[in-house]
Amino acid sequence: MDEKALVSVIIPLYNAEAYISECIKSVLAQTCPNIEVIIIDDGSTDNSAALAETFASSEVKLYRQANKGASTARNYGLREAKGKYIQFLDADDLLSADKIEAQVGLLEQNPGCIAICDTVYFDDGTDPYQNKPVKEWYSNGFNEPVDFLIKLYGGDLIGPNYGGMVQPNAWLTSRHVIDKAGLWNEMRSPDDDGEFFCRVILESEGVCYAPGAVNYYRKLAGNKNLSAQKDQEACQSKLTVTDLKAKHLLRKSDSDKAKLALSRLYWENAFAFYPEFKKLAREAEIKAKMLAPHLRIRAYSNGLKSFLSKIFGWKSISYLQYLKGNFSK
Repeated sequence: MDEKALVSVIIPLYNAEAYISECIKSVLAQTCPNIEVIIIDDGSTDNSAALAETFASSEVKLYRQANKGASTARNYGLREAKGKYIQFLDADDLLSADKIEAQVGLLEQNPGCIAICDTVYFDDGTDPYQNKPVKEWYSNGFNEPVDFLIKLYGGDLIGPNYGGMVQPNAWLTSRHVIDKAGLWNEMRSPDDDGEFFCRVILESEGVCYAPGAVNYYRKLAGNKNLSAQKDQEACQSKLTVTDLKAKHLLRKSDSDKAKLALSRLYWENAFAFYPEFKKLAREAEIKAKMLAPHLRIRAYSNGLKSFLSKIFGWKSISYLQYLKGNFSK
């Protein structure tokens, strides 16, 4: 590995006083010899910024902005970053000590590619290091960009074990690829990372897997993670992100598999939005059918709900489930 290859770790920070110190320590414990840490406080109202400032040094810099959202904070970080490689890290998550070094080694050997690693999901308040990552389908070593996204979006429609999610901290990306892909879309969205890394993947030469490297993703109590939001603004932004993903992928490939994979994303939107946001659900359903007119996906894969949805339709079952949830509150 080129010891001169600087890695910029960009941490957007907002009201994470319970976690930011542990997060920074996991970066400072990296075996990679050349790292700068760029923390962007996004208008925190707790003690987060003060805690982060205790780590300030020539390698750890803290910047402040009014509350504008994580994507805006990440773009601020990119403007300040000097590294050849970029590691994004959420303020409540952690990295294994060898994560960055392992991925830099891969990228030095595979210029133009981006690196991915395993993720351990752990509940807040538990020891993350007691858990082992589940090996995902992309752990086979190397994936071509379009093929990677088709497998990620298409899931079991493309083949067994495909699909899932990739946490943003799992990536390490060269600054060159990011410059080609463009900055983060600053629209507030539960899937802002999905849209950004869709562009990054498509501008890369491929996705390389780093065995042994781990990203630790904290699951917060009460679904406080941004990705768990379900209000009208969040759902509208999810649909907008799906539109953008479709635009990006279809620009590179309009194959039947690409359209099938994107149709699945729209169906997932429709299932998630109904019945609270019927207009958005209908829009997603129409777009799904336009891409793959003959595709029909079950809202419920098994059990009683799956059986009843075959008789009464998935919308009826979703509506009854929604009513049951409201009555039980």
